[in-house]
Amino acid sequence: MGSTTVIIFAKAPVPGAVKTRLIPALGPAGAARLALRMLEHALQIAADARLGPVQLHCAPDAGHPALQAAAARAGATCRPQGSGDLGERMRSALAASLQLSPRALLLGTDCPSLDACVLHQADAALAAGADSVFVPTADGGFALTGFRGEALTAIDEVFAAIPWSTSAVMSSVRHHLSHAGLCWTELATLVDVDEPTDLLHVPREWLGMEVGAPAVANTRR
Repeated sequence: MGSTTVIIFAKAPVPGAVKTRLIPALGPAGAARLALRMLEHALQIAADARLGPVQLHCAPDAGHPALQAAAARAGATCRPQGSGDLGERMRSALAASLQLSPRALLLGTDCPSLDACVLHQADAALAAGADSVFVPTADGGFALTGFRGEALTAIDEVFAAIPWSTSAVMSSVRHHLSHAGLCWTELATLVDVDEPTDLLHVPREWLGMEVGAPAVANTRR
């Protein structure tokens, strides 16, 4: 096991509250099942990469049994994302990890094309001297980011005032990276699954699986 922390951000798979833009195509329960399947994929590739400890950062908290079960199966620790906008939560997670590890990667669960090989490429870019690494997505965002400890003090600047959930996310991040004087690497652009048209990029078997169906009920501890 290596010394790079891998952080995964995920929402609880509650029907009607997750992957809402896919509900017209899949229905609330189907969208929640797909969200759980994509979470399990993200956890699996993180475990397969064997870069270091894997953390599942959950929203709105870490209490949902499906999140806890998925993390346990992958050998990941489960913790809440905390408060603030996405940028604030990402900054907090990365900063905390970089206090303990020389490098940290952070990814979401919306990109089926992410695999252990991409995680290794991202980690290798940081090990080779890049301050940061990104996997851009076709919609203008990014599926993965990573930082090395030497760039810790610049994280606040990189993720400040980003227009999240727009096509300008990655362009804004690039501007902030440049302004902070950081050296970054961008890997090949991939596709996030957010809209019904994006389902073309989902493995067909994922759409037919009843993955975690009992666990996606709207039940909280």
